[in-house]
Amino acid sequence: MRIAQAGVRPGTVYLVGAGPGHPGLLTLRAAEVLRAADAVFHDQLVSAEVLGMAAPGAALVDVGHRAGADHRSPASVAAEMAARARAGEVVCRLKGGDSFVFGRGGEDVEALAQEGVPVEVVPGVSSALAGPAAAGIPVTHRGLARSFVVVTGHEDLDWSRLGADTVVVLMGLRRLPDIADAMIGAGWSPDTPAAVVGEATTPRQRQVYGTLGTIAGRVGEEGVSAPALLVVGEVVTMAAER
Repeated sequence: MRIAQAGVRPGTVYLVGAGPGHPGLLTLRAAEVLRAADAVFHDQLVSAEVLGMAAPGAALVDVGHRAGADHRSPASVAAEMAARARAGEVVCRLKGGDSFVFGRGGEDVEALAQEGVPVEVVPGVSSALAGPAAAGIPVTHRGLARSFVVVTGHEDLDWSRLGADTVVVLMGLRRLPDIADAMIGAGWSPDTPAAVVGEATTPRQRQVYGTLGTIAGRVGEEGVSAPALLVVGEVVTMAAER
């Protein structure tokens, strides 16, 4: 595995973080690889704007999944990407945000290592930071929050043991009522400020503000779409728009 080497080499699989959605938030290296790729294996939640930066004629292969839908195993995807790499193609595995932040990037690297093909990791801008920022919410702020934690909304957690001032929950939109109830049940005040940001940094961005006790109902009324994240903590009061 290599990290951000110069040039784009045929016969290599690039594990690329696509950032939070806006194409301007791709790293320069990510854009370089995307424009040179013969094949782009992408998640469903990679924005259309980012996919539009792929080279004309590049094969766009949707291998992602939304919550509750079937998805291909990393091993089967790796085998297909490895076959293309062995044929001399530039292969881009494109994942939303940063592939190593709840993106299963480590599983991809392990599977590709089994295939014996060169892999380069291209880090991306994580939606865990860019999403709140796009809604005017700093995850840390002097006097309000000295720490933050990023968790997945797909799993049940001991919410009382997170030990951070700000909590960012990724991929939790479908379970939002359960997550809010679990946090309140674990001792978080229902009056704790909370926000949900959907499709952050894209023209379709929506944000809803409330409290732990009200946010699920407000999101249901507003109809926010995935990908979306939940931010909980006093920093939500710093939002430019409420």
